[in-house]
Amino acid sequence: MSDQTTLTDAVHTLLKRAIIEQALKPGMRLPEDTVGEQFGVSRTIVRHALVRLQNEGLVVARRNRGAFVAEPSLEEAKQIFEVRRALEREVIRILVERLPESGFDQLEAHVRSEQSVKGKDGPVSIRLAGEFHTLLAELTGNAVLSRYVSEVVLRCSLIMAMYARTHSSDCAVDEHSQIIEAIRTADMDRAMTLMDHHLGAVAGRAELEKQPDSVSSILSHYGKELGQ
Repeated sequence: MSDQTTLTDAVHTLLKRAIIEQALKPGMRLPEDTVGEQFGVSRTIVRHALVRLQNEGLVVARRNRGAFVAEPSLEEAKQIFEVRRALEREVIRILVERLPESGFDQLEAHVRSEQSVKGKDGPVSIRLAGEFHTLLAELTGNAVLSRYVSEVVLRCSLIMAMYARTHSSDCAVDEHSQIIEAIRTADMDRAMTLMDHHLGAVAGRAELEKQPDSVSSILSHYGKELGQ
């Protein structure tokens, strides 16, 4: 592996982490020269890293304006969550059938990492929550499925950065533990139900349904106070 490839990998990983941890916000411009200066690398390396992020749906290129952190629309966000549910159901099906004990050790170690940041760091807990699902997919041994799940989880993290008002790491960690236990006991129905509920709760926090924004709908809540 060349030094340029190694540096590209490193810049790609750091930019991705900054996006998922919400340090780089949706819509923020990513000038190649600025990124290169901060990481001490050439614009060519930055360009390669940005192309990879674009392929993953985390960055968009705008003609004559450069690269920006992606801003998924509400409709795109709904579609991404639909695909994620389908992919993760397949992950559950495979793991119930063939997950070795070493896999449970890895999952439980990850949950301990999540527990260590409970209530401390929202962005880090969001990243760790996503990595739990990526790990589940990796443990299937299906490289294609793992790649698709990884991409859709990353894009969901970006959606959460845009639309979620809250992130309950406590709920996420508890639900992750329940999913592990259902897989361990080979309870397919329970594992599927838990995963569907879990992802539904995540999508719910993202508030993907359009909110009423007319003056009357906004003030109706306040108007109720007059009747008290």
